[in-house]
Amino acid sequence: MGHLSNPLLEVGSVLKAARKDLQLTQEQVADMAGISRPRYREIEVGSAAARVTTLINIARALGLELMLIPKAIAPAVDALLKPHGDEDDLPAFVVSRESDDHD
Repeated sequence: MGHLSNPLLEVGSVLKAARKDLQLTQEQVADMAGISRPRYREIEVGSAAARVTTLINIARALGLELMLIPKAIAPAVDALLKPHGDEDDLPAFVVSRESDDHD
């Protein structure tokens, strides 16, 4: 079983990256998802599988949504989620001063 194609490791690394972005501890995420910290740690390091409901709860605690997508569009979605370079790291929505959304 190659490391690169291990889905548990892939899921774990996504969870870890999201958690670090939000500056949350494993303990905090576990609490929000309603599981124990050791259990969360196992899922994050990819040493244990999680039930789908558990994964959904963890994802939502991290501001993520679990989604099933057609395999054919996976590369495109992947490209959207992983910008290649800092110039892509701009906010998706820039509010211009001319904007009259704020009355």
